[in-house]
Amino acid sequence: MPRPEKVQAVADIKERLANAQAVFLAEYAGLSVTEQQQLRRALRATEGQFKVVKMTLARLAADELGHSDLAELLTGPTGLTFADRDAAATAKALRDFANDHANLTIKGALLSGDVISADQVSELADLPSREVLLSQIAGAFEAPMAKLASLLGAMPRDLATMVQQLIEKMGGDAPDDEPEPVAEAPAEEAPAEDAPAEEAPAEEAPAEEAPVEQAAAEEVPAEEAAAESAEAPAEETDAGEKPGAADETNDENDQADEAEEE
Repeated sequence: MPRPEKVQAVADIKERLANAQAVFLAEYAGLSVTEQQQLRRALRATEGQFKVVKMTLARLAADELGHSDLAELLTGPTGLTFADRDAAATAKALRDFANDHANLTIKGALLSGDVISADQVSELADLPSREVLLSQIAGAFEAPMAKLASLLGAMPRDLATMVQQLIEKMGGDAPDDEPEPVAEAPAEEAPAEDAPAEEAPAEEAPAEEAPVEQAAAEEVPAEEAAAESAEAPAEETDAGEKPGAADETNDENDQADEAEEE
């Protein structure tokens, strides 16, 4: 039955393997304690950590995580370098230290659940660091925005140039004369607003008909006057006949008187 210390050690290694971005395996045989301390300081700058563990416990932890393919790398004096933040920066620091110290040999790594070779670790070390990548990404976003701002700033100038060229091509004058039609627009609309005032006489038309009615009224007396004037001679004729009848009566009376005298 395994001892509790070994069980806890396997659990710790398994947790580090599961949570790290990458785990680099390097043989450190012949590396002095001072050199190991220098390596730890170099890795600490990238938030990496170098640990020496028993290979039997490391293999148990890898097996429990389903990475039995790490077994062939977990042999001999092998140190584990955990990259918790920036795998590329930690790989670069480890490779640079190995290039300066022949007693440190990179064997491979576990990256995102996959086992990679020493050559692939070297390629990973050539990648830009996390800070550089973030800066490049930010620059990639800023460049189009800066270009867009430049284009937007150039649009008014280009538009003015195009308008000027178009005017010159048409043989017109400068665009200073263009606002005049806009200024005349309110003046043209003013008569439309005064139109109801011009229509007012149309509403007063019945007043003009009054003289017609008066003329008709005046014609009626004229007709009556004509009729009266036509009847007037007739009345005068009747009146003229009455004196004649009176004379005849007088003549008859005179004749009667003469007959009596005889």
